[in-house]
Amino acid sequence: MARNIQSLERAAAMLRLLAGGERRLGLSDIASALGLAKGTAHGILRTLQQEGFVEQDEASGRYQLGAELLRLGTTYLDVHELRARALVWADDLARSSGESVYLGVLHQQGVLIVHHVFRPDDSRQVLEIGAMQPLHSTALGKVLSAYDPVAHSEALESDRKAFTDRTVCDLSAFEHVLDLTRARGYAADVEETWEGVASVAAPIHDRRRMPVGAVGITGAVERLGRDGELRPELIAAVRDCARAVSRDLGAGRF
Repeated sequence: MARNIQSLERAAAMLRLLAGGERRLGLSDIASALGLAKGTAHGILRTLQQEGFVEQDEASGRYQLGAELLRLGTTYLDVHELRARALVWADDLARSSGESVYLGVLHQQGVLIVHHVFRPDDSRQVLEIGAMQPLHSTALGKVLSAYDPVAHSEALESDRKAFTDRTVCDLSAFEHVLDLTRARGYAADVEETWEGVASVAAPIHDRRRMPVGAVGITGAVERLGRDGELRPELIAAVRDCARAVSRDLGAGRF
């Protein structure tokens, strides 16, 4: 019989300990509870912290579970289930808006497109399933960055490249955009990633009300906008679509 790896067993026990009882624990508490020497416990905690599984409060020095566990937890919801739940609603959104619809999830410091519905006209279009979009400039990316702590961290740590003269790259300005996204319940991209192109996106949540993806429409600025503003009926349609998919995933009403 294969032998278990002791360091992994100890790390797993440490995560379970932090998941129950008090929200934050000190090094001595953790070492004592698990019967470990302080040096051994500190080494494991340091490794878990570097991987994002554990965070240390700067003021108290105590440890708590990290945001990376949230990201891993959301993989419980299979991307295929997310896509399957969104199919009908995405088709309806494309018909009602007359624009292309995209479903995106966080992947490798960007937005992975897992579903794409063509604009319902006779124009020549390219299927973009599997394509990657940036977190900081696209509507899908801003939504994920606003609602998902891991996406937020990755957006802040990434090189926020200026794709156009409208791209928001400054850290404080970007944080303001995310605050606005959370306040409004949707994100917009008006020529921040591609000249002449605008998009609107809203978050999708699962049964635990965790952010698991985003859905949005993309099209020419002149079609999505009116009098210098995005058309409110399109924003409402995107938000309704996101809520419908979230309800189908068990999130209840938002």
